[in-house]
Amino acid sequence: MSTDQRQSGDDAATKVVLSYPSDLSTWGRDKLDGSPFRAYLRKTLGRVEAGETTEQFAGVGCCGDTLDVPLRVESVEGGDAVGESTAIEYEVRDACEVEGGWRVQSAGGPTE
Repeated sequence: MSTDQRQSGDDAATKVVLSYPSDLSTWGRDKLDGSPFRAYLRKTLGRVEAGETTEQFAGVGCCGDTLDVPLRVESVEGGDAVGESTAIEYEVRDACEVEGGWRVQSAGGPTE
């Protein structure tokens, strides 16, 4: 999935449902749910298909701990290309031992 694959018009999906692992930190969930990240996804996902997984960089914590989140495409409605008007929704799936960024501010705390 890349920006050069992005389409509009008849190819544009009306809605894409992505899932993230249940062990994603609250901070990570906040990053995904924000309008800047959703806008980023609309510009970068391109063509999508149910079952695909993509690693997305969600941010860098205060200690330089990067957060890469595996997002899986659960369903696509309408066309197969994510565009500016595509609604993006999230679901939670099984944990996959994802490491959370900004551990100092997450539920995991600074003890690890």
